[in-house]
Amino acid sequence: MLYAIMVAGGKQFKVEQDSLVKVELLNEVKANDTVKFAVEMLNKDGEVLVGNNVKDAYVEATVIKENGKGPKIDIFKYKSKKNVRKHQGHRQPYTLVKITKIVG
Repeated sequence: MLYAIMVAGGKQFKVEQDSLVKVELLNEVKANDTVKFAVEMLNKDGEVLVGNNVKDAYVEATVIKENGKGPKIDIFKYKSKKNVRKHQGHRQPYTLVKITKIVG
């Protein structure tokens, strides 16, 4: 079984071939574009490769959805007895990619 730990947007993801991953928003990409991501670790049938052994390895992915937004997160700050209330919402943008190939 081949899987890799890839880096996208400062976060690490464990990916296998044909898996769908929501990565941080990638600007300047369109649907069906091909994107390459760096690899931190590679597992080839139980043999773990890290460091200089994976410096030429990469993960190739196809953009499925250019951009989307995650679920809404409510931020509410409150100070008792001071009549201070602050309400804010946030939806994290993402790009949906499908892993097509792991090269290592």
